[in-house]
Amino acid sequence: MDSTLLGYSLPVLVAGALALYMAWAIGANDVANAMGTSVGSGALTLMGAIVVAGTLEFAGAFLAGGHVTDTIRKGILDTSALQRDELIWGMLASLAAAGTWLIFASRMGWPVSTTHSIVGAIVGFGAVAIGPHAVQWAKVGQIVASWVTSPVISGTLAFLVFILVRRTVLDHPDPMVRAKRIGPFFFFWVFFTIGLVTLFKGLKNLKLDLDLPDALLYSAVLGLAGAVFGWFLLGRIGAQAPDPKHRFSNVERVFAVLQILTACAVAFAHGSNDVANAIGPLAAAVNAAQGGDIGGKAPVELWMLGIGGVGIVIGLATYGYKVMATIGKQITELTPSRGFAAELAAATTIVIASQAGIPVSTTHTLVGAVLGVGLARGIGALDLRVVGKIAVSWVVTLPTGAVLSIFFYFFFKGVFSP
Repeated sequence: MDSTLLGYSLPVLVAGALALYMAWAIGANDVANAMGTSVGSGALTLMGAIVVAGTLEFAGAFLAGGHVTDTIRKGILDTSALQRDELIWGMLASLAAAGTWLIFASRMGWPVSTTHSIVGAIVGFGAVAIGPHAVQWAKVGQIVASWVTSPVISGTLAFLVFILVRRTVLDHPDPMVRAKRIGPFFFFWVFFTIGLVTLFKGLKNLKLDLDLPDALLYSAVLGLAGAVFGWFLLGRIGAQAPDPKHRFSNVERVFAVLQILTACAVAFAHGSNDVANAIGPLAAAVNAAQGGDIGGKAPVELWMLGIGGVGIVIGLATYGYKVMATIGKQITELTPSRGFAAELAAATTIVIASQAGIPVSTTHTLVGAVLGVGLARGIGALDLRVVGKIAVSWVVTLPTGAVLSIFFYFFFKGVFSP
């Protein structure tokens, strides 16, 4: 560890490069989920989704990504018996393993969980560096259970939301009249949910310390502002003559707006939280190399947040289109109203889970919501072959991350050990 550049040891510099690689992989896979329904429904173009999601993901990562992070993500590993060098090698291995799996999954168009990828990697290196007894298997079991709980909760909500939209608006003889009448309620729901997602998920790293009643109050105020905005917007749309060349009817344009707004909130919340999957191991490696406490929290510097934010945006722009296509087009056919139901259900699930302490994956939540919308039209509306491939990719994410991590752990140990 004698080689240095700009005051940083060579392993730390390698960790920085691998964190950028991991952030790029997150952008290529996980971030693409948030905007996949908007692209699939036609609410946003691919370039529009890249610009919107890139901006909000970077803002979430850089502005609300947190100033400290757990040395070991999700408390999945007991580090008491871990040596300082072993932690550094393990963090390098985790970044390399999780990033490699995510890039392979992205190339295949599989939407997988970045959190589960990094957790699998940590389990792998921990099992060989310390022993299987050091792994918190109960937490691993919770993650495995989330393969079912995340899509079931969001899928059920999406099914119910779309049925509500269809029965109250779309099936009406004059859907625009119905939309003008009850549309403000949907705007209230969306803005209320955006407030809760932002407070409970997007800004939680800023330690605002808002209790539930305060969060509900502020979100309700935002919801009322959204209802007023919706009433104004619906009035303008209703006054316009329909454009036969426009790709949406007037009603679908309303749901397109709602869908994009909800997707933006999910993107910001995702950027503020899942950037830790890239910069958490980086912060841990830097902290260990500089003699910090390897068993507690690791400080996160601004340049680390910058690496995470920039990498996510680049990954989305360069490689996110395949996962977007899977989420938005291949599972089921989406329209703005269906995409709205999926995004709102996913955001609502994130809020419920964050308050109930239920471990859920943003990826699994969004996929489940799309499945729920498809089921509202009948099982025939789903491409079960695509669904089957996605399910298999979820199951193999943890063990694949673990196996790759074991390989990279011994590789980096051989390269950097004295």
